[in-house]
Amino acid sequence: MLSNENPARLVIMGVAGCGKSSLGQACAKAWQVSLLEGDHFHSAANVHKMRSGVALSDDDRAAWLDLLAAELAMPNPSPVVLTCSALRQRYRDRLRAAAPQVRFVFLALTREQARARVAARPAHLFPVSLVDSQFETLEDPTGEPGVLQLDATRPLNELTEATTRWMRGQLRAEEVRP
Repeated sequence: MLSNENPARLVIMGVAGCGKSSLGQACAKAWQVSLLEGDHFHSAANVHKMRSGVALSDDDRAAWLDLLAAELAMPNPSPVVLTCSALRQRYRDRLRAAAPQVRFVFLALTREQARARVAARPAHLFPVSLVDSQFETLEDPTGEPGVLQLDATRPLNELTEATTRWMRGQLRAEEVRP
């Protein structure tokens, strides 16, 4: 469990198929904190677009990011884990403006790995045809403050452990090599 003295805000980020939801659930469970699943905050129009194979634009994502930022900014006596692609730096900066203490875990993987993972979950709202658009939109957050990059293909327990150690200050981002 993390300390409630300085309530942490953690965003698990990356392209579709990187494992945001899995790591978010694992961390929230391990730390006994709330999980906010970013996909649940998309408008019906955004969901329809994605299910139809249409990539979201910056305009489509604006209201969604505003909702997520508002959730992060809410006074909360305990840490919160949010799953959100946060593909562009300006998206991450929007979340940082709402919650200056927010930190990001970037789950990195290749296009081929993302395609394979997305193809393996046919019931999900995000089709394989949109994976390339995610990589085209992605602005690598490596080097930004408060970002830990992890290899998304590592076992979930290792990702959870690394994230926990980093959030507790027991691991520096520079010590982890994806």
